[in-house]
Amino acid sequence: MSLPEPSPDETPVRRPRRELVEAQIYEQATRLFAERGFAGTSLQDIADAMGMTRPSLYYYVKNKDQLLARLVTEITEAPAAATEEIADRDLDAVTKLRELVRLIAGQQARHAARFQLVIRSESELPDDLAGAHQAAKRRVLDGFVRVVDEGIRSGEFRPRPVRTTALALIGMCNWVAWWFRPGGVQSPEEVGEQMAEMAVAMVAQAPDRLPETPRPDDPAAALSLLRQDLDYLERIITTSPSKD
Repeated sequence: MSLPEPSPDETPVRRPRRELVEAQIYEQATRLFAERGFAGTSLQDIADAMGMTRPSLYYYVKNKDQLLARLVTEITEAPAAATEEIADRDLDAVTKLRELVRLIAGQQARHAARFQLVIRSESELPDDLAGAHQAAKRRVLDGFVRVVDEGIRSGEFRPRPVRTTALALIGMCNWVAWWFRPGGVQSPEEVGEQMAEMAVAMVAQAPDRLPETPRPDDPAAALSLLRQDLDYLERIITTSPSKD
């Protein structure tokens, strides 16, 4: 028999316990999904892992889809919203990129098992969750694309294919989930910071090629870089030994 809902008078006292139990159910469900797959895990399996009856489990969760929806929201939709917020800030592209990489790489380090589970379960997601998951991934990509494009236009980043560069940066961040080990010598925050510095180093323009006053969408910035390239090419041509 399922447990009764708390009365209004009991809610302030019992709510912390309910939240604790819900968090434990979520952790057990995540572990079981990872071990057996979403389709191969039943609510009875989760109840057994919690040491409670299945009817008691219904007091805290309606079905497996509810647990999976929470997982997808945590791993994809929340970072998508944060990515959009960072991309919209009134900051230079280098600072934005650092923030984006700290966000994504740090999350993959903190929730490595959950991220791996979402990736492995993509083919098993219900249609509504699959749609939300794909939309969130597109939002993250769009945020990176916007920042990379802004950096190239301002002269802060080297001219490279924008979408390919954005995908490479996201892939670098996501791979953290496969090699990071919790409790090791580095914290998720430290990993995020180091990855951010590496990301900037990958795309940043060489200091001697930065325009004096770079501005987004400023043709003068592109012309300045072009003149530097032409000057460099001219020096090579005039100083190369003659083959005659």
